[in-house]
Amino acid sequence: MNFGDMFKNFRKTQPTIDDAPSHWIKCPKCNSLMYYKEVENLFHVCPKCKHHMRIGREVRIDLLTDKESFVEFDKDLAPIDPLKFVDKKSYKKRVIEGEKKTGKKSSVVSGECTINGIPVQLVVFDFSFMGGSLGSVEGEKIVRAAHRAIEKKHALIIVSASGGARMQESTFSLLQMSKTSAALKRVSQNGLPYISILTDPTMGGVSASFAMLGDMIIAEPGALIGFAGQRVIEQTIGTKLPEGFQRAEFLLEHGFLDMIVKRENMKKTLSDLLSFFDTNISTSEKNISYEMKRKDDTDAIDA
Repeated sequence: MNFGDMFKNFRKTQPTIDDAPSHWIKCPKCNSLMYYKEVENLFHVCPKCKHHMRIGREVRIDLLTDKESFVEFDKDLAPIDPLKFVDKKSYKKRVIEGEKKTGKKSSVVSGECTINGIPVQLVVFDFSFMGGSLGSVEGEKIVRAAHRAIEKKHALIIVSASGGARMQESTFSLLQMSKTSAALKRVSQNGLPYISILTDPTMGGVSASFAMLGDMIIAEPGALIGFAGQRVIEQTIGTKLPEGFQRAEFLLEHGFLDMIVKRENMKKTLSDLLSFFDTNISTSEKNISYEMKRKDDTDAIDA
């Protein structure tokens, strides 16, 4: 056997790129090389720089929900191509590629689950499907989740990871901004909490609509959050912007967020908030309970 054959055989025994997740991974922020299982055990957070890496829908659901409690709804809803849109590729081809990559027909997974025993309606974006873009199907799934929350008196949680509205659907995708916002208004009118979780990235029409309408707006550390990109804004206004002005920490400091929560603490934080909101008690019952408590306090003071 010559050296060339020996080299080919050696190459065949080495892990391929597809096998890499089971071996090694490089942090996109600090470029540290780590064993994948180590990162996985740390909720996909870099042990050196604490960078919160992007994760898919299945990992996200496993991290947030009780084991085997998640039941998916509307899984058969699929995008159509109303505009016969073509750029470098046709819209139909991009949807097919997204489906092959994620195993889903849209960038949103919606369903019902429990979080430390508390029932909720959960919507999760998957950035792997066309950059988590918001199209007609995604908007419809969010609206249906809102309606289920009202019907069952559950809290609604939406985990955003999106580049914004889907350009291949043009105005159809932009209409989802108002459609989802109207559905969330009905959730609020029924006295039910809506918690918005912003992950890296949450941009464009998503950040300009339902992502920033939560009763509580939570972000992961270092998440990129904004409407347009930094370079576009600087070119538009002709001014140099501060570094990191679209990161979660800057937005929290300037009042756009309620809190930043590490991934490892997210589930407990959500269950604590849901317990505080207590969605199983109607708004009228809460008001009656509050009035009775206030009366008891007043009587105690008078006595």
